Amino acid sequence: MYIVNLTYIKPLENIDALLEEHVEFLTRQYEKGIFVASGRKVPRTGGIILVRNISLAELEEVLAEDPFNINKVANYEVTQFIPTMMAAGFEGLKDEPAQS
Repeated sequence: MYIVNLTYIKPLENIDALLEEHVEFLTRQYEKGIFVASGRKVPRTGGIILVRNISLAELEEVLAEDPFNINKVANYEVTQFIPTMMAAGFEGLKDEPAQS
């Protein structure tokens, strides 16, 4: 699993201009079963995306399609982790690490 930490590097006007396209991008990734959760940081300085256990190369290909990335309005920090404990109802997050 991955945590993708987006940090906006352009004014919010630039972010808002791309928001509809970004949401469409997110929706496609949910439909493919790749993204688990996503949302804005508080305060609104970026966002967080939780990603299923795919290879790092696959994740980089996915993130390259994000309008925020294409238009260089956000930086991306990717952290891979292996969930070993979780609350009831989230057992589906526990899986084998993908090969990077």
